[in-house]
Amino acid sequence: MAKVLFVMTGVDYWTLADGTKHPTGYWAEEFAAPYEAIKAAGHEIVVATPGAVVPTVDGGSLAPGANGGPEGAEKIAETLRKATELTHPIDLAAVDLADYDAVYYPGGHGPMEDLAVNTTSGQLLNAALASGKPLGVVCHAPAALLATVDADGKSPFAGYRVAAFSNAEETQAGLADKAKWLLQDRLIALGVDYSEGEPWAPHVVVDRNLYTGQNPASSAPLAAELLKAL
Repeated sequence: MAKVLFVMTGVDYWTLADGTKHPTGYWAEEFAAPYEAIKAAGHEIVVATPGAVVPTVDGGSLAPGANGGPEGAEKIAETLRKATELTHPIDLAAVDLADYDAVYYPGGHGPMEDLAVNTTSGQLLNAALASGKPLGVVCHAPAALLATVDADGKSPFAGYRVAAFSNAEETQAGLADKAKWLLQDRLIALGVDYSEGEPWAPHVVVDRNLYTGQNPASSAPLAAELLKAL
């Protein structure tokens, strides 16, 4: 049995360019699909957030329209209800990477607010990459890579192929013109080799021990790839 660390946002908002706070958190599918797959395989999951805050789910990610209809919405809500790990997170600052066999970051717009500037998370990401352990990051969670730069502005993730939520998807979601910055642009500036698939279609990229996915639909296939490595 492996032990997998889920690092999740601790905020329930995303500050837009005009200073307003867009309600958000983590995206349900990006937690639930990997959670179900990893638990079904018999592995243990531990949730960590900044300050051990119980993570908030983005309400939009629970809507029937985001889950293929009412039945899908109820199924995903049930997964969240039974996932007791969500209600007892540990503090990100207390994480010892040696205790885990893999690390996974689900998205949602929340990571754009806190994990993008969280140095503890940045140090964990750098350590996980260097360790060779499987490291999964999906959708908006690659914003956390922005916190991996050193004093010279260099990131060990530079040169890695990375999938993440695209400018096209942010535009279609109606938030691109309201955002302070766009994830695709910032990742390219960081030096990653950004890989873009079709909007909303599953797109997973594996580069060495780094597993990244573009959008919510990528979370289940990303989890399948992670499980192969475990």
